Amino acid sequence: MDRRSLILLVATCGLLLVWHPLMKRVYPDKPLPETNQIATTTVAGGTNALVAATVPITAPAVTPVRPGIAGAGFASPAGQATELSLENEAARFVVTSHGGGIREIVLKEYEEAIVCSERKAGQPAARAVMNRTAAVPVMALLGVDRPGAEAEYRLSRSNDVVVAQKDLGEGLRVVKEFRIQSNYVVRVTTRLQNWGAQVRAVPSQEWVFGTAEPLHPDENAMYRGFYEYDGNSNLHQGEAWFANRTLGCIPGTPRSEYLSERTNTVWASTHNQFFATLVVPTDRAGRLFARHVELPMTNRPAGRPPLTGFQAALVYAPDAIPPQQERVREFDLYMGPKEYRALTALGNNADVVMGFDSYFGGRFSGFFARMLLLAMNGLHGIGVSYALAIVVITVFVRLLFWPLMRASARTSKRMAALQPQIKELQEKYKDNPQKLNQKMLELWRENKVNPASGCLPILIQFPILLGFYSMLQTAIELRGQPFLWACDLSQSDTVGMIFGFPINPMPLMMGVTMLWQARLTPMSPSMDPAQQKIMKYMPLMFMVFLYNFSAGLTLYWTVSNLLSILQMKLTSSMDAKPAGPGSPTPGAKPAGHGHGAPARKAPRGNGGGKV
Repeated sequence: MDRRSLILLVATCGLLLVWHPLMKRVYPDKPLPETNQIATTTVAGGTNALVAATVPITAPAVTPVRPGIAGAGFASPAGQATELSLENEAARFVVTSHGGGIREIVLKEYEEAIVCSERKAGQPAARAVMNRTAAVPVMALLGVDRPGAEAEYRLSRSNDVVVAQKDLGEGLRVVKEFRIQSNYVVRVTTRLQNWGAQVRAVPSQEWVFGTAEPLHPDENAMYRGFYEYDGNSNLHQGEAWFANRTLGCIPGTPRSEYLSERTNTVWASTHNQFFATLVVPTDRAGRLFARHVELPMTNRPAGRPPLTGFQAALVYAPDAIPPQQERVREFDLYMGPKEYRALTALGNNADVVMGFDSYFGGRFSGFFARMLLLAMNGLHGIGVSYALAIVVITVFVRLLFWPLMRASARTSKRMAALQPQIKELQEKYKDNPQKLNQKMLELWRENKVNPASGCLPILIQFPILLGFYSMLQTAIELRGQPFLWACDLSQSDTVGMIFGFPINPMPLMMGVTMLWQARLTPMSPSMDPAQQKIMKYMPLMFMVFLYNFSAGLTLYWTVSNLLSILQMKLTSSMDAKPAGPGSPTPGAKPAGHGHGAPARKAPRGNGGGKV
């Protein structure tokens, strides 16, 4: 590669590194649509005193046709809230009187953020808290308050059940019962009761089941979103849908609300990279409704724009409750880590929330992701560290495909040996492509060469590669697991900063091994010389793309490259053994035949002896 091409390649890689922050500066994110404020009055504490509350109402960018969806926002009354907790060995669920829902979920076994400096100093880490920055508690009911409604829920405890109830006005009352089912599952039973003597119409009810939010300000926004599953297929939306950018980078008119077309919700979920809230309603008539909201994070660094999330709810159609009757709905809420075993225990393909099927290959690559995760957890269960488990699995996969890789390497060498004859045929039949193809097929058949066999190992390994990629991106098991200088396999292995640029050794090692592997890999004989040079330096592009990816992923890729190089070396040494007398060489013509020059005798050595 000449100097000009090398400079162009380096400049392109540098541009890719700074492209995203450059686009953020040139095209800054548009703020969310402004909110209007409306004043409502509610009766406080059963007296005649009126308390003014300011309710934020998100104004959509475009007024959608959404008949029957609750338009009322959520107002947190002034004053101190009453709180009761449900607790087990894994989590603590805090129920608040502001909204009568779960204000936050403290996960006792997980850290809020993995900070290497704090770990080295031995500082205790804060526990992970879900729904902490959300303005609306989990299982808040919006859109049903009437004149005379109570401002606060009344909380009580009965054995292991926390009860929240509130008078909605005009003889209507809502009662919510919260009880722990397992480590991260809470069953919520809701009752809309009509204590009056007349039929009461109930407008559309919006049951907020969670908010997709980051646990800390540096969390990647691309992992936040929400799912819905109707028993046949799942649908996922996230930041890209709300940003509404053309080609992923050109700003468009941002969206502020989402309403599902599906009316048979088996389950729905909000999630970030490692944690999820999933609701399974017994009444599947709800539709998923989500708002793009700003999150008031107190630990956000100065100068950064507000962080955003997605507040999701199940919306039910208007109803009419006869006198002295009630409408009962039950919800199972999973609020915890994206843990495969815990999610599969919920049934109904709830493990889709882990995102294994979101990449190219869908369920096919997702199958390998699940198998690889189970293998990694199995090795860890017998005392193997997660980093070593990744290495062991990589070695096993390489050994599994060793015969195919060896056959592919041999095919490449045979194709290279046939290159002179292929060029001769191309020159002879350059005006007759059909005849050229026929002669090349005959040549390959005579020398027992199958060009397609060189691509077969790559095609077979591709779903496994995608499975490894998706598994390592969201596997919470890797969160906080150390390896050498990396304190967290789920993050990049940054060891320092130079002028604000992170220094990540593992991707650099991966790039070096990829360049080494590319130089050892035989190129296709029919490939243009310029294309061959591009292919040799293509690994630099991968290094740029994966530079800030997790250390677990780059560890896998580096080990895989080293094993590929070892396989190439072993194959070359095994194929370099001296052949027996009379053994044919691919592409060689027998002496005395064909149109080639006659064979010449070997020259005598310096000693004058015969050879």
